[in-house]
Amino acid sequence: MKKIEIVILGAGFAGLRALYRLEKERKHLQITLIDQRPSSLEKPSLPEVAFTGKAVDKVLIDIETIAAHRNIQYLNHAVEEILPGESKVLLDNGTKISYDYLLIATGAVKDYQAIRGFSDYGYSICDEHQAARLWKKLRSFEGGNVLIGAAESHFGTRVKAPRLKAPCEGPIGEAMFMAEHELRQRGLRDKSPVRVFTPGSVFFEDVGNRVRNKVGGVMKERGIELYLDKVLREIKEEEVFFADGSSLPSDLTIIIPPYKAPAIFKKNGLGDEEGFIPTDESMKHLDFDNIYAIGDINALAQPKLGHIAVHQADVAVSAILKAIKNEGEILPFRPEIFCIMNMGGHDATLIYSDVLFGGSHDLAFHSPLAHMMKWGFDSYYFYTKGHMPPDFSVEALEGLLDLLSRKKSH
Repeated sequence: MKKIEIVILGAGFAGLRALYRLEKERKHLQITLIDQRPSSLEKPSLPEVAFTGKAVDKVLIDIETIAAHRNIQYLNHAVEEILPGESKVLLDNGTKISYDYLLIATGAVKDYQAIRGFSDYGYSICDEHQAARLWKKLRSFEGGNVLIGAAESHFGTRVKAPRLKAPCEGPIGEAMFMAEHELRQRGLRDKSPVRVFTPGSVFFEDVGNRVRNKVGGVMKERGIELYLDKVLREIKEEEVFFADGSSLPSDLTIIIPPYKAPAIFKKNGLGDEEGFIPTDESMKHLDFDNIYAIGDINALAQPKLGHIAVHQADVAVSAILKAIKNEGEILPFRPEIFCIMNMGGHDATLIYSDVLFGGSHDLAFHSPLAHMMKWGFDSYYFYTKGHMPPDFSVEALEGLLDLLSRKKSH
């Protein structure tokens, strides 16, 4: 019997999660993984690369090794075109790869070039190159104005998803707290004001007031100033300019750039008006029954968060397997915010919130225990080559967080 051909584009959080879920059915499936990168990036550790000097090779997972151990075809190529009418993917070497089901998990593009002056005066933590570049800059930084914030991103309107101006502000939280801690450790804090800006009318727009107030309280304790409704326009050597005509002084500018979709999805009509892929809540494309999208490229993924990407992978895999086997249930799409924000040293805050999606959970757990949990997750993910912690441990943690959240609300 001919195996069902499944092609996965992208080996990030969503792509690897889907791969590991699908490989359990590999006697029925032929899985091909395509990524132009030779390694998968463990993104939650990038702030540690930027602010503590963690080695870059400790955040890169070799994709060839993953594929070789699982008898999965891995193609280290860029995708030039997707041909949904033919159910084929065209690679940059001219090869066409056929699929019965296509699972798009390419992620989004971090558009540094959209920020005028970034290449000369801006820094970021959004990939291994930028994080290492920031660490090098910090080694020579002798104090001055520090400005941290997110550029505005634009998303399509074809699906019903939260309308956010920043793709995810958790990394901003990590950057501001870890930078402030590093400056204190080096005796530079007194001459280094730390300011934060957001394009939104509130900071941390994807959570509720309990989490927002908790984070805001720590910001106040540490003397971090906040500026709202600031849409970034240009970075200069000692000043940053915004769309409202205002500016702020900055000797070190750290930015989360705009997120945009890879160009091919807007070009070939698979994406919405901004290029992000519209799907139903089973992650199936609104126009093509054998194409699914998960992670940051999915228009429903708001905010652009690893936890949501993994959840979408689980939903999509359940939907594909039901379509193939005509049995089982499609998992419901129930997005939530779950992340652990490092704050320098042994300090961290765990955030668990679903108010953005109509829920009632809104918890911020500020403790060294949260830091230990993040260290444990990052280490487990890296050394198991992209596996998430076992389902039972995740379910136990979610049960505990649910209990804590209910207590907080009463």
